[in-house]
Amino acid sequence: MAPTDDHPGEQAAGAPVRLLEIRDTPLSVDEVFRAVGDDAAGGTALFVGTVRNHDGGQDVEALGYSCHPSAQDELRQVAEKVVADFPVRALAAVHRVGDLQVGDLAVVVAVSCPHRAEAFAACRRLIDDLKHEVPIWKHQRFSDGTEEWVGAC
Repeated sequence: MAPTDDHPGEQAAGAPVRLLEIRDTPLSVDEVFRAVGDDAAGGTALFVGTVRNHDGGQDVEALGYSCHPSAQDELRQVAEKVVADFPVRALAAVHRVGDLQVGDLAVVVAVSCPHRAEAFAACRRLIDDLKHEVPIWKHQRFSDGTEEWVGAC
């Protein structure tokens, strides 16, 4: 966000991209929320994606996420586009890889902006673009013994 002369508190306090990781350890909503804290932000939007117990009419037992080696770089590009298109004060995104169980957190993203409408729109763009552009794939295992791969991009 570009500095303004309107109010000193509106000036950006460092780089808005605060946390971007793809990791094989459990995710923390609190960690992501803390990462986007900013005194000049009037709105913070957070999205948490969890492993659900069904998909396409089938019962999901478990799933695994894997990613291409370029996924971290692609995630940064997605984040930088969101920062360029919205008045983002702070942005964070973490995605899990490895084997997950029903109820586990798969992805947590958050954006803080001066106002709530901007925060909602930026957060929605962040998660939608992450799912469409970052090479992370989901391997679902169903209770009937079948399985499927779902590509994120």
